[in-house]
Amino acid sequence: MSKKLIIMIAAAGLVSFAGAFLVGSFTKASPVRVSEDSSRPEDAATDTVAGPGLPQPTGTVGTVDEVKGKAMTEKRLKSLVFDVRQKIEEYDNKLQRARQREQRLQIAQDTLKKDIEDLNNLRIELASIVASLKEQRDKLQQSRVGVDRDEKTNLVKLAATYDKMDSVSAGKILTNMCTKQIQGTDVVWAAGSLDDPVKILHYMTERTKAKVLAELVTSEPTLAALLCRRLKQITEVQ
Repeated sequence: MSKKLIIMIAAAGLVSFAGAFLVGSFTKASPVRVSEDSSRPEDAATDTVAGPGLPQPTGTVGTVDEVKGKAMTEKRLKSLVFDVRQKIEEYDNKLQRARQREQRLQIAQDTLKKDIEDLNNLRIELASIVASLKEQRDKLQQSRVGVDRDEKTNLVKLAATYDKMDSVSAGKILTNMCTKQIQGTDVVWAAGSLDDPVKILHYMTERTKAKVLAELVTSEPTLAALLCRRLKQITEVQ
């Protein structure tokens, strides 16, 4: 806005200068003729003798010059005003375009800022999902019952021995291998003590396994349910 104000002030100054010039031109014309007439009485007498009705060459030339000067001054003034208005209009157009560019840049900046915020939120959400998946994977790994190659050989032999027992005796042995824990008023089976009985059951024949579990359902139904659930978590490590 400072540039526009400077242009307007310059235009006002030029207009004032032109007006003062015109006023000065009009006010100087009459005194000059009066002084010339008063300083030359013989010319006045000669003019009277020659004839008052005849046109005076000197006065006519002065009047034409004044009219021409006035016309040229008005023309220059109009041209100057036109130039000033044109420059003001050009400045307004440039200012309008600059404001439009600024608005577009602001919109683009706001959009980019929102996209960055969305990406950050998505990154946080993905990190939370990955952490949750990792936690679930760790829990799954901990819940699995792993059997390596050497242990498998011994378990197969041990399971063959249980196959030759009756289901009642095998069930009692497996029950005694599990440890009970007291939690408040409840008695629960320790999860860590279930691994060996589950491994033995896993390598028993299907017929013997069914008989042993049926016996456990009668004597220890909670333990039977836990062993069945743990049988699904057996994993052989290669």
